[in-house]
Amino acid sequence: MKKALMMLLAVLISGLVFTGCEKKASASTETTAAAAVDSKAGGTLIFARSGDSVGLDPGRETDGESFYGSTAVYDTLVEFIPGQTAVRPALAESWSFSDDGLTVTFKLRQGVKFHDGTDFNADAVVYSFARQFKKDHPDYDKGPWKYWGYMDMDNIVGDVIAVDEYTVAFKLLKKEAPFIANLAMDFASIVSPTAAAQYGEEFTNHPVGTGPFKFVSWIKDDSIVFEKNADYWGNEVYLDRLILKVIPDATARWLALQKGEVDVIDFPSPEDLAEMKSAEGIKVLQQEGLNVGYLALNCDKAPYDNKLVRQAMNYAIDRDEIVAAVYGEAGAVAKNPLPPTMWSYNDDIKAYPYDPAKAKALLAEAGYPNGFDTEIWAMPVARPYNPNGKKVAEVMQAQLAKVGVNVEIISYEWGTYLDKTDQGEHQAAMLGWTGDNGDPDNFLWVLLSEPAAIPPAGNIAFWKNAEFTELCAKAKEEMDQAKRTEYYRQAQEIFHEEAPWVPIAHSVVSVPMKDSVKGFTIYPTGKRVFTEVWIEK
Repeated sequence: MKKALMMLLAVLISGLVFTGCEKKASASTETTAAAAVDSKAGGTLIFARSGDSVGLDPGRETDGESFYGSTAVYDTLVEFIPGQTAVRPALAESWSFSDDGLTVTFKLRQGVKFHDGTDFNADAVVYSFARQFKKDHPDYDKGPWKYWGYMDMDNIVGDVIAVDEYTVAFKLLKKEAPFIANLAMDFASIVSPTAAAQYGEEFTNHPVGTGPFKFVSWIKDDSIVFEKNADYWGNEVYLDRLILKVIPDATARWLALQKGEVDVIDFPSPEDLAEMKSAEGIKVLQQEGLNVGYLALNCDKAPYDNKLVRQAMNYAIDRDEIVAAVYGEAGAVAKNPLPPTMWSYNDDIKAYPYDPAKAKALLAEAGYPNGFDTEIWAMPVARPYNPNGKKVAEVMQAQLAKVGVNVEIISYEWGTYLDKTDQGEHQAAMLGWTGDNGDPDNFLWVLLSEPAAIPPAGNIAFWKNAEFTELCAKAKEEMDQAKRTEYYRQAQEIFHEEAPWVPIAHSVVSVPMKDSVKGFTIYPTGKRVFTEVWIEK
C-alpha cells in the first residue's frame, strides 16, 4: 500500500509539473507572438507608381491608380484571399442564398468603426450601394457610378435592404454566377455615410472607410499619405505610414529605389529587370498577370465601322515586334480578349499573323486602296498590361505606315484620357484590363458587351454584337462552369472574326522592392494591399 501511495504521489507531482510547463509554454507563446508583432511594427513605406489617382471614392472611379488608394482606406463585405481569386469573409462574417438564388443575406461584423468614429452597420452598407443605382437617392447625382454600370449591376440588383442593424439582404433580379466575387471589387467598398454627407462632392478627396489605413493628405501628382488605423478590425497593421509617390518615368522610379528614396516601385521598365534582379539589397517579385492590353477600334467611327478595316489593322500590326521592343521577357503576344491563365480561354483560335500584303488587300476591298489617316491614342501612364503606351504607339505608327495608314499619336492626362475614351471621342485608343474578380465575365461583359458600349463606356470599341452579348448573358446566369466555358469559347470566336480590338499583349507583373520589405503579396486582380506589409529593421 505504501508503494501504491508513493506511485500515486509521483503521478500527481508529475501532473503538476506538466501542467505548470503547459501554462508556462502558453505564456511564452503569447510573449513570443507579441514580440513578433513588435518587431514588425513601425516605419513608413513609400510606394512609387507611374501616375496619380483620379479620385478616392471607389464607387466613382474605374482605374487601378485610384484603387491603390481606396484599397488602403476601405473594406468590402467579402475580400480576395491574398494572391488568389477565391473570396473570404471581410465586413460580412457570413452569407447565404435563398432556395431560388434571388436573395443573398449577409451577417455583418459587429464592433467595427469607420475612421471618423461612427459605427459600421447595415445602414452604411445600404447607403454604399443604394447611392449607385437608386435614381431617387440624394447622392445618386454625385456619380457617374461607372463601375456599377460596367458590371451590369442595374440588371442584377433589384434592392439592398437592412433587415436589422447587422443583417443586409440583396434582392437579385436574376441569378448571377459571379455575384459574390463582384462584391470583393473596389466599387463595392463600404463608405462612411456621415463623411459622405460632411464632404459632399469633395468626399472623393477625403475618403473615410473602415480599412487598415486612414487618409492624411493628398498633393495632386505628387503623393498621397495614409496613417495606420490602430483600431483596425482585421489583421495587425504593421506600418505607421504608407505613402503613394508619383514618379512618372520608369527609369526615375528605379533610380529612386537604388538610392533608397522609395521602398517599392510599380511597373518597372522591362529593360531594367535583369539589373534589378542582380542588384544588392533588391528583390523582384513576379507573377503572371491576369490582364490584357489592346488597341480598341471605335466601331462608331469611320473607317472602323467596317469589319474589313478592323481585320486589316490586325494583319498590319506586328505584335511580336511590339512585345520584343516594349515588354521584353515580361510580355506575351495576345490573340484573345481573355488572358491565357483564365478558365474558358479559347486556345483553338488562330492569331492574326503579321501580313502587310493581306492588310493591303483587305483595305482595298473595303474601299481604301491608298490607306487612310487615323489617330491612335496612347496611354500616358504605365500599367501592368502596357508599360509604355507612347512607345507602343510609335511602333504601331511605323508598322501601319507600310500599308498606307498614316497615324497621328495623341495623348492626354490620365483622368482626361479615361473620360474622353469612355465618351467615345477617339478613333482608336490603347487601353487594357486586369481582371477584378477572376471571372471571364469581368473581361467579356465589361469590355465588349452591348450594354457596356453606352457612355460612360467600358466597351470603348463601341462594338455592338447581339450574338456575342447573348452568349455572355447566358454565361452570367449559368451556374455550371463547363456550360459557361462553352458560351465564352463561342463568344471569343465571334470577337476574333469581328476584330473590334487589336489585342496586343499579356504581361508578367513585376514588383521590385528593397530586401527589407516583407509580407507583400501580388494579387492576380492587380490590387496593391499593404495590410500585412512590414519593414525589417
